[in-house]
This record gives sequence, structure tokens and C-alpha cells, in this order.
Amino acid sequence: MPAPIPVTLLTGFLGSGKTTLLNALLKDPGMDRAAVVINEFGEIGLDHDLIESSTETMVLMASGCLCCTVRGDLAETLNDLRERKEAGEIAFDRVVIETTGIADPAPIVQTLVMDGDLSYDFALDGVLVTADAATGARTLDQNFEAVQQVAMADRLILTKTDLVTAAQLATFEQRLAAINPGAPRHKADHGRIDPALLFGLSPTQESSAQQALAWVAAAPKKASLPPLSGLKQTVPAGQSHGLFASGAGQRPSHDGRVTSQSIEINEPISPIVFDLWLESLMNSAAADILRLKGVVHVEGMKHPFALHGVQHIFHPPVPLSHWPEGDRTTRIVVIGRDLPPGYLADSLAFLRSKPPVTEHRI
Repeated sequence: MPAPIPVTLLTGFLGSGKTTLLNALLKDPGMDRAAVVINEFGEIGLDHDLIESSTETMVLMASGCLCCTVRGDLAETLNDLRERKEAGEIAFDRVVIETTGIADPAPIVQTLVMDGDLSYDFALDGVLVTADAATGARTLDQNFEAVQQVAMADRLILTKTDLVTAAQLATFEQRLAAINPGAPRHKADHGRIDPALLFGLSPTQESSAQQALAWVAAAPKKASLPPLSGLKQTVPAGQSHGLFASGAGQRPSHDGRVTSQSIEINEPISPIVFDLWLESLMNSAAADILRLKGVVHVEGMKHPFALHGVQHIFHPPVPLSHWPEGDRTTRIVVIGRDLPPGYLADSLAFLRSKPPVTEHRI
């Protein structure tokens, strides 16, 4: 069976430079085998001198890249692209999806995973997020959608860096790193950036150990943001968070708190413990898990697997059969929102435990 076609999600808040970045990418000869799915041609503002030919729903760029609009359901659009490819009408080996400026990336990720037909032919490669250095800090203060986009990024593309001082840029980058410590940051020069930095981000297909480790880049032990509203409220008495409840704590009244936590475990994890951990995490905090990435070694399995989740949706585990002998370290990164203090730390610490020994009596 052929490998699924990698899908890259390009998002970022209104005015953050998605259009400029996309137009620059469409000029690159390396994009000649890409299909770009956009919301509406009029909204995205494609450079007219790049257009070779067009129909009502599809535009052929001079570079060879193909663009189409989302007319209704994203799944229908991708299925239409697949059918045209199978019929020999068009040719592409990757897809880039551009979202609106206030879009939550999670539903698109869930569509790729939950649609049975799509999941055989398409697989998420990465989430790219444009971040405006000039107005980005104010945007993060005022809009949780922007915070959530940054938190879900695999790569952060810094735009309009020429409009700020070095000190202002450093402060902004520190803020981005606090939201998503594991996402590398790259500068775009008026939209221009090496496409090689934007693709091949996720081991959804067979990958090297170096690629997998880069994808699950370890986050600091603790990183968080204050509530956007500046207010907090106490967790109601008796509220529980599954196996990892650490008692009553403070929760922000606005969806503005983002916490990142990581763990490394040197020995393979008990499959019983791993199943209990994942089940409890999903039952108690699924809606608040923005991203979960891991390279997981489980007892009894020769190779580790790549684990990737968004809220309650998980990609099928991908075996990493080229993993080097001797490295049995599990690495997991979780980014959540509006969780009690210590919740993620308690959750991940549970993975170090051993299942109880059951006594057999005659």
C-alpha cells in the first residue's frame, strides 16, 4: 500500500502574514508537486502573475503547484483531489491547507484522523503558524485563538521582524517559547523562507531517529502563561481529574492558561501502566489537551512508536522500525490549557509507576 500523502496545515492569526508566505512558497520550484487548499481565492489574494490557468474551483500556478478552494466540507475537497489524482487528471505528492485567521486547527486535524477514507491516503505532516513580530504580543493578549494556534504549532514562522528592534523580537520569542517550548522558530523575509524548513516535520511515515527526536523536541519541565483576563477562580469542591488529581487548585476563568510538560523515561513502560495513563488522561482532560507527542517504548515491543494526539483524537501509532539498538528512552510532550497546577506533572509521573503484582492463591 502506498504511503499516505503528507498534509501541512498553515495557520496564523489575522494579518500575521499567511498570504505573503503562501505567495512566496508558490513561486518556489520545489512546490511544483504540491496541492494547496485555500478558503477562497479572493480572500487569499494569489499573485495574478503566478497563475498559469484557472477554472471555477482550481488554479494551476506557473510553478506547477495546484490550488483549489474549500467548497463546503474539507473532506469533500480532499476526496475530490484524490479522485482526480487517481484518474490521472492532476499530479501532486503533498498538500498544504491554509486556514482562516481565527480558525482552530484541531477540527482539521481531527478530520484527517477520523475520516476513515481520508486517513488511508492523507496524514498530517505538521502545523505551521505565522506569528507577527510587530503586533503579535497584543494579539496574544487579546485573542485566545492566537494562543491556541501557537500552542499547536510544529513550526513557528516569525513575520515582520524588520519592523521591531532586536530587543522587542527577543521578548516576543520568549513569549512564544513559553507557550510552545518544543516548536522551532524561523524568520521569514517578506514571506521568503526555505521550504525545506516547513515540511517533513512528523514521523507519520517511516522516518529516521533524528527526525522523530526533532519532532518530539523536549520541552522544559514547566512553562505556563497567566490567564488572559488576569482573574482566577478556584476549582469547585469535589472536582476530580482522574488518576492524577493533585487536589484543589487555581484555574483561570478565561481560556488563557497554557501549560507544557515533558518527561523522559529510560526504561520501557509497562503496557498496563501506559493504557491506564492514556485512558485516564483522555477521560479527565481530553478537551484541554492541545497537543500530545511522544516516542514511546513499551515492554515487549522491539521498536518504539510515534504517538500523536490532539484533544481526544489520536493518530494511529507509527512504528519506528529504524530506531537504533540500545536507545529505549520514552519521550513524551504534552501541551494543555486551563489545567490545575501540577496536573500534567502528576500525569506524566504516573508513567514511571509499575503495575501491582497480583497474588495467585490456590
